[in-house]
Formats: sequence, C-alpha cells, structure tokens
Amino acid sequence: MAMPERNRKQAWLIPSSRALPNPNGTAPGWDVQKDGKRIVAMPGVPREMTPMWESVEPSLTRGGSLRWRTLKLLGIGESAVEEKLAELVRSTSPTVATYAKNDGVHVRVADKASTPEEADRRVAGMEHEIRARLGEYVWGTDEDTLPAVIAQRLEARKWRLAVAESLSAGDVARSLSDAPDAERWFVGAIVRPSAGADSLESEGRRLGGEVLLVTPHGAETSELRVITPVRTRRVDIRFRSPVDGRRRALLGGLDLLRRAVAD
Repeated sequence: MAMPERNRKQAWLIPSSRALPNPNGTAPGWDVQKDGKRIVAMPGVPREMTPMWESVEPSLTRGGSLRWRTLKLLGIGESAVEEKLAELVRSTSPTVATYAKNDGVHVRVADKASTPEEADRRVAGMEHEIRARLGEYVWGTDEDTLPAVIAQRLEARKWRLAVAESLSAGDVARSLSDAPDAERWFVGAIVRPSAGADSLESEGRRLGGEVLLVTPHGAETSELRVITPVRTRRVDIRFRSPVDGRRRALLGGLDLLRRAVAD
C-alpha cells in the first residue's frame, strides 16, 4: 500500500535541520541551527510535543539558565490580551508569547541568562508588568488548574458549593469533581435540559451549600449566576451554537465562580 503524499512530506528535512524523535506519531519536529541561530519547531499535539521538548530542552540551557513563567487568564480573548500587552509581545529578553488554551489564554514569559537568579529576576519583572495590565483576568500560574484554585478559595472561607446546570450540560460538575478533595466542598449538581435561571436556582438551593452556580439555557444569550453569602454575581454570555454555548458556559461559569469566591 502506497504511503499518502502528505505523510511522505512529513519526512522532508532541510539540510540544516535535525529531526526530533517522535515516538507517538508521524508529525515532524525540527532542530535547525545555522549562522549562530537556532529554531526548534514541534507539533502542537501535547502527546507528540512533550517527548520532543524533553529531548531538546537540556541543550537549550547549556551556557546559561533558562527560566519561564506561565500566567493563565480567563474573561478576555487572545487578541485583546496581545493588544493590552502591546510592545511587551515584541520583547526579546524576556520573550512574551500568548496561546489560546482550553482553560483560557496563557501568557508565557521566558528568559535565558548566565545565572538562574538573573533569569528569575527578569522573568519576575516582566510578570509584574503583565499583571499591572491584566491582573483582573489572571486566575493562576504554571501548573495551577482552575478547579483547584476555586477549591482553595472555597475551603479558605469554609463554603460548600452546589451547581445547577443547563447550558453547560454537566461540564462544570465534571470539571470541579477532578479537583483534589472535592468531596469536602462540592455537595452536588443537577443537570436539566433547556431549564431557565429561576427554576434552576430553586432546585440548586435544595442541594445545600453556601455557594450556588447556575448556568441556565438560552437561545443566543444566557445569564450565569453565582450566589454566595456575600452577594450575587451575574454575567451575560453570548454564543453562536449549542456547542459554543456549552463551552462558553463552562469557562464563563468557572470564571464567574472564581471571582465570586474571591470577593
């Protein structure tokens, strides 16, 4: 059986490049070094990219120390992030790059210096500047997960959480259930198709818990609610399709929740 042409193209290499090993697929990875410059190109799929990165990372720190920090944001799009960062995304030391991810927008700051302390100082300085411009949207860093951040704030206040979902179709409950020790603060969830805000809120209150997140159904808009002992927060989300609505209700609901429990 002949190999498809697109797979044959994946085996192409330019003379100045070295192929990076890919034990999990056929996507190419290149390590290009020429005229004192270096480019490392890898596929975006994590299961293929991670082994490639691990094979090349040690060589990137020779002759210096490489440090990085990832800031995780919600409630703002990637293009708006780049607009607010303006000249920072053109910085070469440290470098600043933005990425659209499943849990929002990530901003990665990286630098290489002769000592770890110098690299850390530069990265910390850039992080401070980014937070000055985008701090209200930053929910975590590096290995933080949004459910874990929410869990920490709930436990600090000794609050328990209930969820009443329609538009998000149970995705919020599934996400929160993955947080460490969820049984200590997550009392349960109800999921109802095509349910409105008031009926969901009424049902959700019966679950108990000091905090209630409601994600009602809607045609093109939905008003998400988080009710806490302190106040009620609301936000309207707009969506183009049921799939888009489900995703926006998940991210919008978690973002509203993390803001509400931080009040």
